[in-house]
Amino acid sequence: MRAVVVESLDGPRSATLKDLPEPEGAHRRAEGRRVLVEVHAVGLSFIDPLQTRGLYQAGVPAPYVCGSELAGEVLEAPDDSWVKPGDRVSGIVWQGAMAEHALAIDDFLVRIPDSMSYVEGAAVYMNYATAWYALDRAGASSGETVLVSGAAGGVGSCLLDLGPAFGVDTIALVSSADKAGYAKASGATHVVRTDGTGGPWLEQVRELTSGRGVEVFVDQVGADLFLDLVRSLRIGGRGVIVGFAGGSIPEIKVNRLLLRNLTLTGITMDVMETEHPGTLKRVRDGVQTLLDSGRIHPRIGATYPLEKAADALASLEERTAVGKVVVEIT
Repeated sequence: MRAVVVESLDGPRSATLKDLPEPEGAHRRAEGRRVLVEVHAVGLSFIDPLQTRGLYQAGVPAPYVCGSELAGEVLEAPDDSWVKPGDRVSGIVWQGAMAEHALAIDDFLVRIPDSMSYVEGAAVYMNYATAWYALDRAGASSGETVLVSGAAGGVGSCLLDLGPAFGVDTIALVSSADKAGYAKASGATHVVRTDGTGGPWLEQVRELTSGRGVEVFVDQVGADLFLDLVRSLRIGGRGVIVGFAGGSIPEIKVNRLLLRNLTLTGITMDVMETEHPGTLKRVRDGVQTLLDSGRIHPRIGATYPLEKAADALASLEERTAVGKVVVEIT
């Protein structure tokens, strides 16, 4: 079968298309449960370029088959699995998706409707599960305002799309005119530029919230943006940390939390599952319910053929991508 292999941890350009044997056994996280998927499309996220440099905390040594998220048709599954052969599915696998056949984990799969293409399906599980879980962990509730950093990215656009389902207004933070347009089309209530257009972005956020600040922020950028995100919270506000796409992990003096009664939390679903079994099912069911009711609308920023996988990975590292990047496998 054809597969894209990262030969060395030297970055996206080390990804090479090769012929490999069919996958045997089960996914390393599946506890021996063999789920095999015929892959039609692969969704990329911030973890994919990080893994090509050995910088992702749950990465694996090179060489490895890259691709963190897939959409395709189930070929094999255990008799007691909630997915069956023939099901059209989306799911996260961390590594191994960018191949004609891939091992998957039934706990990390959702079924996609017949009306949704596989390219759209490749933009569902990881980003929408992350977005749903972030809003859930924040306790975001009707009438509140959520500030979203990296709002033109994969997870960011999903957070904007889920705003109506949670009954919240969203403020999208973006760094360019193109990204502003994409965020607005993804459902943002308001869009604020971080490049100085319109004035300092924090002042604009405060103006949009009558000077009180937002109830919630969801951050996937980190770096120099983080401190002002904390400042953007109203008294009693909550912040959710999803990742550090900006390349550095910020630090904060915790007296800021004390004086303004703030709450910050990180999210990692599989880690939470070890202490609170049922977390994965709750998130999966939340996303599945929205899929079944037609309330999820994936937006694709760019598609690449399998032969251009290295270019797709590089677009994320170089931050030229807008929206979800998908590699098609035909």
